[in-house]
Amino acid sequence: MTRFIHDKFAKDYLEELLKDYGEVKSSEKVSGEIKEIDVFFTPDKQQNSNLQILGLLGRFAENPALIEPFRNPASSDEICDCILKLLEVKAHLRREAKAKKIKLQDSEIPKLWVLTPTVSETRLSSFGTLEKDSWLSGVHFLADALRTAIVAIHQLPQIPETLWLRLLGRGSVQSQAIIELQALPLNHPYQKATLELVYNLRENLRVNQELETDDRELVMRLEPLYQRDREQAKQEGRQEGRQEGRQEGEQHLIIRLLNRLVGEIDESLIERIKGLSIEQLENLGEALLDFSNVADLEAWLNQQQG
Repeated sequence: MTRFIHDKFAKDYLEELLKDYGEVKSSEKVSGEIKEIDVFFTPDKQQNSNLQILGLLGRFAENPALIEPFRNPASSDEICDCILKLLEVKAHLRREAKAKKIKLQDSEIPKLWVLTPTVSETRLSSFGTLEKDSWLSGVHFLADALRTAIVAIHQLPQIPETLWLRLLGRGSVQSQAIIELQALPLNHPYQKATLELVYNLRENLRVNQELETDDRELVMRLEPLYQRDREQAKQEGRQEGRQEGRQEGEQHLIIRLLNRLVGEIDESLIERIKGLSIEQLENLGEALLDFSNVADLEAWLNQQQG
């Protein structure tokens, strides 16, 4: 169960980071036995100069890319399945080009990036991978014709350039990345959105009764960070020196968390939330941790009016 929670987080997270730089399709279906590509990215060439902010992930996104993140170490069969998806996409592009009577350019064919939290040397050897001097350690390339690389997240150097990939790791690798994410300047363009996604992951894991050790530690790691940001929102309201400013800060945070936790809420519910007092908003901030859908929010609001 938790694997699907992490899968959704990885897809949402990669889409959030890449959406400003091109077209992102998640769970894109390909022919054959109805396989799904986790993330299919097509870059906007005009935005390429800005990709450096994403470090190594940005380098992957300089060209069309299939990105397949795994929560658990990718098996040989899973890696082969990813390669098969790439070959099916390539065949589809060739058929399209032939129908249009144009030549398919090599730069139009995606490259495959398999993101795995760990991988054994035996498995890498079985695929005949090699590392390239022009790339960071941890990126293992298959033969050039296969247009594929296995990215061993646990082998990536602990530098800012790899942060956005290490957040998809496990255990101490992911925990360290979260610490670095927390330390980013508040005006960093991706800190806020990433933290929201990480908080949503925390909520989805928190309600699960059968967590693995890594997931329990992740929830514990995120708890003080979540509480810190919630308190910071309160402080920002207080510093404005006006009740209105404090209330707006609480409203903004709660609506943002609800959108991540139960999905986008409609305007009528937003207006009801804006009509709550400061005390009610604080109570809602505690209660929403137990919400799993919009009906739970509606029931809570109805109780306040009763």
